[in-house]
Amino acid sequence: MSMQRIRTQPKTGEVRERELRLAIVRIQRGRTNVPGDKVTFVAVAREARVSTALIHNCHPQIAGLIREIQGRSSRAQGDSKRQELMDERRKCRELREENQELRAKVAALASINEVLLADNSRLTALLSAEQVLRFGPRALRS
Repeated sequence: MSMQRIRTQPKTGEVRERELRLAIVRIQRGRTNVPGDKVTFVAVAREARVSTALIHNCHPQIAGLIREIQGRSSRAQGDSKRQELMDERRKCRELREENQELRAKVAALASINEVLLADNSRLTALLSAEQVLRFGPRALRS
């Protein structure tokens, strides 16, 4: 008695998808053939006797369903990340505008400072000249 190999037809995508959906239901109801209490890619793949790569590559609807059950839907994640990115861009734009305003204020103050320094040095030169008479409280001290 020799053992003959029985050839089976490859399963179609619809059959495989149905098996994956049933595996998810079994895991959710706690009636699994393999131990596992959470719906994860690994648990579904083990229950359906397929690889996780097959779920990711050939059945994106099932992969999305698993992500939704896990609470990390790719759409929800993408939307939240997109919103975070928009918020950060808005903050960056506001900070750039504030930076530009502050630079303009610094330039104006630097200009005023230069004028005051020039006036100060001119007045110091006038006070040190011999022909200038001093009035006020300083004149009494010298």
